[in-house]
Amino acid sequence: MPEMLVYGVILSLMALFPQIHGIKCVMYLTGQHDVVPELSLVSDVTHVALAFMRSSIFNTKDNTSSWPLFTTVDAVRPKFSVGTSILVAIGGWGDTQGFSEAALTNESRKLFAHNIKRMVEDTGADGVDIDWEYPGGNGEDYKQIPNSEKAWEVEAYPKLLEEIRKAIGLEKLITAAVPGLRRDMVAFTKETVPKIIASIDFFNVMTYDLMNRRDTITKHHTGLQLSIESINAYLESGAPAEKLNLGFAYYVKWFKTDASHADECAEHPIGCPTALMEDPSTGVDLGQAGGFSWHDQVPSELAASFERAKSSGVYDTIGGGYYFWDSEENIFWSWDTPEAILKKFPEIVDEKQLGGVFAWGLGEDAPDFTHLKATAAGLQQYSPDRPEGQEDEADVSNGKDEL
Repeated sequence: MPEMLVYGVILSLMALFPQIHGIKCVMYLTGQHDVVPELSLVSDVTHVALAFMRSSIFNTKDNTSSWPLFTTVDAVRPKFSVGTSILVAIGGWGDTQGFSEAALTNESRKLFAHNIKRMVEDTGADGVDIDWEYPGGNGEDYKQIPNSEKAWEVEAYPKLLEEIRKAIGLEKLITAAVPGLRRDMVAFTKETVPKIIASIDFFNVMTYDLMNRRDTITKHHTGLQLSIESINAYLESGAPAEKLNLGFAYYVKWFKTDASHADECAEHPIGCPTALMEDPSTGVDLGQAGGFSWHDQVPSELAASFERAKSSGVYDTIGGGYYFWDSEENIFWSWDTPEAILKKFPEIVDEKQLGGVFAWGLGEDAPDFTHLKATAAGLQQYSPDRPEGQEDEADVSNGKDEL
């Protein structure tokens, strides 16, 4: 039996254990918001991904043992329950060139994988999270480098993962952050997904930013129905449900709408024409959209509009998402309230029998951690020790967030 097929069979069997003992809960811990609450609030967290380490540092033949990261694995471990896996996340949005160089040849893939092995050994990490988010194209540079020039990456991506698996073995974890929009799933097809799955432990499906500056009409950036479409796309491509984690966004998004369509937006806030949000030629952000976390100070120019959004926003029972269109400033707001997160557990996690959930990111939810509490409450619904019919009491707000 080929080596990678053996790996795939073993990993598939191992992936069943979270379904028996409880589902996975993955938290990204970022350098921008390096905040961890008291241990009792993260007792359900099974994996932590430290974000990010740049991909380019793994392409050098230098034998350095310096691995730049905002913290260390040893510093993070005591902040979580014993047994929590600590991963190093490599890459991130916009970090594409290093991965492209790594994936190009057999030699470059082996070098990249060898250096990852060294990094894991040096840092004491339990594995890596590969955040090459857009192999094959549609990344931040999609206007400068057309997808046609990246077509070769579609086949190279699973080969790179295969080399990493060979290098670090089965005792370490390999996970991957993957696109949530079908239009961006260039490298995730019925032909490639089985090859990818053979090397990884699970996917973190980025079911957020499902509206971004490339869009021309408003929609929920992390809506329930759009999230279902994301998960279905991976299931249809052959990904096992137990290897898929649903993504939660612990942050707020806003988008400017086209003032000339104000009457239309007032009648139909969902599907409302937006302002031009990126340069048609370069793809550069034109400043007509943005976001911030619950730990951030609300930008002064948005503060009044955001207060209206918090007090007057509603949950869309059709698309499944909390939103508000501000007629005074032509701004569309989209985010997940704790209530919206809780709805996703029965509607998606349970219905699709997913392997777990994850969030970007833990510190982004400080200081109140209301979304984390909602996530914990949702996870408790699937505890194997939970008496039938028992309801959890969660310390979450009833559909509204407080900064």
